[in-house]
Amino acid sequence: MNPTAQAAPLKLGTLTPLTGAGGSYGPSMRRAMEFVAQEVNAAGGVLGHQVQLVSEDDQTNPEAAVRAARKLIDVDGVVAIMGTWASAVTTAVAPLCWESKVFLTTVSGSDTITQLPHQGYLIRTQPNTHLQIGKLAEFLLTLKVKRVFVLGAQTPFAVPSQKRLQELLPKGGAEVVGAIVYDKDKSTFRSEIDQALRAKPDMIYLNGYTPDCTVLMKELFKAGYTGAKIAQGYAVNQKLLDALPPEVTDGTYTASPSPAVESAGYKRLAKFLGSSDLDPYSCQCHDHISLVVLAVARAKGETSGTAIRDTVRKIAQGGGVKVDSAVEGLKLLAQGKEINYEGASGPCDFTEIGDILDCKIRMDQVQGGKFKPVKLI
Repeated sequence: MNPTAQAAPLKLGTLTPLTGAGGSYGPSMRRAMEFVAQEVNAAGGVLGHQVQLVSEDDQTNPEAAVRAARKLIDVDGVVAIMGTWASAVTTAVAPLCWESKVFLTTVSGSDTITQLPHQGYLIRTQPNTHLQIGKLAEFLLTLKVKRVFVLGAQTPFAVPSQKRLQELLPKGGAEVVGAIVYDKDKSTFRSEIDQALRAKPDMIYLNGYTPDCTVLMKELFKAGYTGAKIAQGYAVNQKLLDALPPEVTDGTYTASPSPAVESAGYKRLAKFLGSSDLDPYSCQCHDHISLVVLAVARAKGETSGTAIRDTVRKIAQGGGVKVDSAVEGLKLLAQGKEINYEGASGPCDFTEIGDILDCKIRMDQVQGGKFKPVKLI
């Protein structure tokens, strides 16, 4: 393809949770991708192609996500879909992508996603369940807890999370004393909580989303539970803390993938979004679109999902010049140089099946209705 000033636009889809359980993250995730598109377009685009984003709301709902993805692929003609958040959403959308040879980038963590037969049309910047729960178990053992009970929402990562904890905790003298997988749309979880408390845990792992964890924490408090609690940072977030009194939430630990907060890429994105404390998903989405446009440039402007699949690792890992912005990477590629993109979320090195190789996990604790950093693992 010969790039010209009139080259066809590079159409990319964003599919983020603007509503539903992930609704507190989706708007910022989309804005992070818009930021990169604006920067790239202002610098002349990708080999003459202006980046055109087409944005849809997956509603944190697999059925809605499939309808939106079908539109992005069939009507809008995007070559990549970026930003799927919930594992159930990504699992539903992924087959449409690989069958249509559309590249998919995701922040979902379930191990099962990269085990799908996606033929390379998928990468994820979120650490998988195996990696995340490994670091969470390591942290739990430093707290010297002995009896852990797991309350998990019915999601693709519920059972793998439990199994990983059951495998790791006994190595440090702790055990999983019980686990329940619940329907996250229930209005009360009192029977599940009663069952959990009968096991006499000294730590309860809340492995759900913000709406159900809000109800669980209120009901644990009412039931008189005084032991420790831990949750994923995407579930017990500031939105949840603002909705509940501090006595209900204080002391709760959270685990979140840590962005590269010292990087220039993170600082530029933070300035654009007007916040000094960015969620990991917005940082990962900044990197999704950066990886996609750099892969297209590395493929000499071939705008297809297959070209992105075949070149994305060539611009993200290896011995090239380290870059943390798409614009900087595009300049170097135009000079015939090799690059190694490391962005706002950190290094973007992927395994053969599309898993991120490593990621730091930040452990926080709620104190006075706010998060206080505890440890980086």
